[in-house]
Amino acid sequence: MLTIGAFAKACRLSPKALRLYDELDLLRPARVDPDTGYRYYAPEQLERARLVAWLRRLGMPLARIRQVCALDPGGAAREIRAYWARVEAETTARRDLALFLVDHLSQSSAPPPPSQSSRSSQSSRKDTTMLELRYSALSDTGLVRDANQDTAYAGARVLAVADGCGAGGASASTAAVEALKFLDEQPLPAGGVLNVLEDAVQGAAQAVQDVVSAAGGSARDEIGTTLTAAVWTGSQLALVHIGDSRAYLLRDGELFLITHDHTVVQSLVDEGRLTPEEAVAHPQRALLLKALSGGPVPDPDLKLHDARPGDRYLLCSDGLSTVVPTEEVRRLLAAAPVPEAAARALVDAANASGGPDNVSCVVADVVEAGQR
Repeated sequence: MLTIGAFAKACRLSPKALRLYDELDLLRPARVDPDTGYRYYAPEQLERARLVAWLRRLGMPLARIRQVCALDPGGAAREIRAYWARVEAETTARRDLALFLVDHLSQSSAPPPPSQSSRSSQSSRKDTTMLELRYSALSDTGLVRDANQDTAYAGARVLAVADGCGAGGASASTAAVEALKFLDEQPLPAGGVLNVLEDAVQGAAQAVQDVVSAAGGSARDEIGTTLTAAVWTGSQLALVHIGDSRAYLLRDGELFLITHDHTVVQSLVDEGRLTPEEAVAHPQRALLLKALSGGPVPDPDLKLHDARPGDRYLLCSDGLSTVVPTEEVRRLLAAAPVPEAAARALVDAANASGGPDNVSCVVADVVEAGQR
């Protein structure tokens, strides 16, 4: 047996971290002295401890580390790959924002004449293959609800899903999506698509507030909607997200969740107070921390995602994500030949699992321009 000090030195985790991981049930000691409370660890625990240390160096949250450590090596590798893909996507978004800010703040200075290398770079960009979207949207009431409060929309540039709640939920979700449709026609300024999208969300919030104001009595306090939407720029998707509808990316056969739920339960998972498995059955799993309603406009998540030919994006309401397992969603997305078939297969899967909620899906493929 190793003392906590010797074990900490061997696995490169501090004794303070080891005590925390004990409290979180992430790395329990092999024995605790009943009199002194001193912790002792077995040598065979070093491999798990080193894995925890490496994952912490990656910046992975403790709740997700617990999930990875519970998997077999192959499953752990896939989970780490999915996590790192999300980190890279977020880093790309921050890089693009930084480049935009540099360009924006440099406009007051006259740019130097382009060098031969920059002219070559510009020529290379002109030769880049043009991309476009192939898309489909489908919304279904499900098998339990009397009415459909979801709204799904797919256009040449705008993709959106909104999930309304309360007596005026259908009107709220429709209003939010309608407020974004003008982006299908309006030219987008280079480098400023996130600003345009953020302004459009302000318009969506106002539209929802108008719906709430028109409602009478206590219903006004219950009306709201989620909003997950994307705007296509020709090479990127600008994503805005409020609530617990979701966006996924299917790339090279792997499915990546590219939004983060704004729910009480997800916040507990992030803090390590709930496991993902416990969150699925939590009685407050649908309680939102952010939504468009009659109150103050919440700060949306805004991101840019570089697109590749062959990418398939899915936007969906929680009527799909809480009913159909993630692996089944991945399988159905990967198997469908076209977006229409994928959307239909996903809605059918939700209804085959009981259809307890409205379910909406928007599926979009990134393809080379002119490809059929």
